[in-house]
Amino acid sequence: MTATDTTSDLPAAAFDWINLWVKRLQGPLGDVRAAQAIDLVSMPRILGRILAIAAHHPRALVLAVGATLGSTLFSIAMPRLLGHAVDQAHILLKAGAANAKDAGTALAVTAALLIGAAALRGLLQMVSGFQGEWIAQKVSYELRLAFFDKLQRLDFGFHDRAHSGDLITRGMLDLEGTRAFIENGLQRIVALTLLLTFGSSMLIASDPLMAALALSFVPFVVWRATRSGLLLRLTWTRLQEQMSLLTRAMEENLQGMRVVRAFSARAFELVKFDHAGDAALRYANHRIFLRSGSISLMNAAFHLSMAAVLWVGGHRVQQGLMTIGQLTEFLSFMMILQLPVRQINMIVNTSARATSSGVRLFHILDQEPTVREKPGAPDLQPVRGVLRFTDVHFSYGKGAEARTDLAGISFEVAPGRTLGIVGPPGAGKSTLAHLIPRYYDVSGGAITIDGIDIRDVTLDSLRRVVGMVHQDVFLFDDTVAANVAYAEPDAEEARLIPATTTAQIHDYLASLPQTYQTRIGERGVMLSGGQRQRLSIARSIVPDPLILVFDDATSAVDAGTEHRLRQALLEATRTKAVLIISHRLSSLRHADEIIVLDRSRVIERGNHNALLALGGYYHELYHLQSGSGGVRA
Repeated sequence: MTATDTTSDLPAAAFDWINLWVKRLQGPLGDVRAAQAIDLVSMPRILGRILAIAAHHPRALVLAVGATLGSTLFSIAMPRLLGHAVDQAHILLKAGAANAKDAGTALAVTAALLIGAAALRGLLQMVSGFQGEWIAQKVSYELRLAFFDKLQRLDFGFHDRAHSGDLITRGMLDLEGTRAFIENGLQRIVALTLLLTFGSSMLIASDPLMAALALSFVPFVVWRATRSGLLLRLTWTRLQEQMSLLTRAMEENLQGMRVVRAFSARAFELVKFDHAGDAALRYANHRIFLRSGSISLMNAAFHLSMAAVLWVGGHRVQQGLMTIGQLTEFLSFMMILQLPVRQINMIVNTSARATSSGVRLFHILDQEPTVREKPGAPDLQPVRGVLRFTDVHFSYGKGAEARTDLAGISFEVAPGRTLGIVGPPGAGKSTLAHLIPRYYDVSGGAITIDGIDIRDVTLDSLRRVVGMVHQDVFLFDDTVAANVAYAEPDAEEARLIPATTTAQIHDYLASLPQTYQTRIGERGVMLSGGQRQRLSIARSIVPDPLILVFDDATSAVDAGTEHRLRQALLEATRTKAVLIISHRLSSLRHADEIIVLDRSRVIERGNHNALLALGGYYHELYHLQSGSGGVRA
């Protein structure tokens, strides 16, 4: 079951009525789409899932609930003891000298019991609070790991659609909102339920009429809590969405700071961020308005009930129908209830936030990658590393939105051989490269390594065999050594030097003040584009894969360095199957075979000389780059 399922055993008519009620209640939100977005049965399901995670720690959970139960029982005992003490004091006032000593002793014993009960209640509340916070932090830890692990396992197709700013918001703010339910909501719900259950039973047994007056505020509070809960769900959902937009704007602005400065777009970015921030502020203020209004009305109802108890109870004492101690007991119980009642809106707010945040968080956790391993798939154990494409088709999207990117591609690359791939932008070159390590799955045909379909082996073993060097290089804000040894974190520096030497970057790295221990900044900002690409090539060489794929990996490297790099790679890859995707034909001239892609299909294939002799696309592109001709329109 996913986080967005809405199955329920309740009659459909009931949900129609509640939905209509929600639309009428939305008030300042004024958005039918927001009301329709509420899943009325999601709260018990989402909160249940959170509690199921908390149940992974049964000892702490039992201790927290047990301590809450104990503190509640002592809280209920205190009004009874206080009422008993008042009656004893009243007797002491009326008693003669002969009975004064006995009455005073009884009063002292009751006072000692009252102090003991208060001390034990405080101790149990401390234990309950500590255990509740401990469980909440453990739930947060487990959810955080599960969320990060899920993002690691979801395929490129998911990440193509998802915005990283939204994912960050879900993994931080939504996760915090989910965790807060354990810390701030669960214990208060347990304590309030126990207080009302045990306390009302004792009061009803003592005086049904007074109990009815003392608890007369409950129906109104339940109605207000339900109403504000639904509206808070709407507000929290919208607020979390706006926080995602804020995070997106912040992330894009920081990553694109140079573009913003280059086009003097600071004012435009400020206005855009201000609009998103203003929308978030409106929802935050509306949430405060809802909470404050509900708290005020609940407190008014509570104090009216207390006034009724005092008024009616005073008359009943006057009529001799109850003692002063019994009236004190009722009033004391209501005073104990005052704080939990004031916290009802906090419970409602926490539950509404946890539900809205949980829906967004579990929506990601419930995602299943489209690229996944078969159950019991073995590791890939290649003998030679022969890569073969057999009538491969691939389309992005499904149904009417599908877009064909490759159609009927077939070729073979054996160890010691190099395949070059060239074609206009959008021809499917990078897509072809991404299919080899299974960043996406083919729509038709098969890709095999040594005759084994790559869909039949584990992803980790496949990606140890296939080394990818991307045009868009990502480097971590860490040392040079950590970046080069990313696939082999335990590799010593001596093992990295041959890879960086092959990549024509060792001499530069050795000249740095801290050589390989130099930090290169966020995304490798301290390096030039060509240096980043060469560092990426070195990183791919270190794990010694059998198949190497270069996706326009030297586009930022100057011609002289590229020539030296190509010569070094010829020696380093002489036992490997190599694919080179490039717009520079100088990078492909040495390839054993070159295929030309256009509109998702292979339109030409052969070596450099054979393709020149064809007089087609490759011939025209070669003469364009060499300055002796043009290309077709």
